[in-house]
Amino acid sequence: MIFTHDTEHALAVVVDLINTGPAASGAEDLAGLPGLHAFVDRNDFSDIGELGGVDLARVLDLRERFHAVFRAEDVPAAVQKINEIVGEVRTTPHLTDHDGYSWHVHYFAPGAPLGEHLAADCGMALAYVVAAGELDRLRTCEAPDCSRVLVDLSRNRCRRYCDSRTCGNRMHVAAYRARQRESAL
Repeated sequence: MIFTHDTEHALAVVVDLINTGPAASGAEDLAGLPGLHAFVDRNDFSDIGELGGVDLARVLDLRERFHAVFRAEDVPAAVQKINEIVGEVRTTPHLTDHDGYSWHVHYFAPGAPLGEHLAADCGMALAYVVAAGELDRLRTCEAPDCSRVLVDLSRNRCRRYCDSRTCGNRMHVAAYRARQRESAL
């Protein structure tokens, strides 16, 4: 584990959020409140109240801003984007041990709207990545027809594809077939 479990969870949430959009997947998975509810359920958010159109608009805005961090050309650009996101919400760090997880830090106020929850926790997770000198772990899938993002948490920084079962497997099969064709000549 490179980061604490809550930081890794927040990074997974950021990846899932970015990959719900047309820029990453080609389709809009958050087109309405049912998509937002599915996102919330899939990521096991705690202490989320009733969701509405304001929440959806805020999450869509954050998705684009988080994606900009992944596309940042250098550390200062990423820092600026992260500071803007985190600076717009009130962060209230507190320890919690809910849902069977050991003690970890939440940066949003209990009962905060979903947008504040995401901006605070996910923004701080991205801040930890940058502060640790690990910005290069925020990547875009290397498959030529995929633009989904990933966070490479592997020990040797070798993760190249968003999903080893889809893009990774497809690329490995293509490379194998190319080698087979080349050796047949």
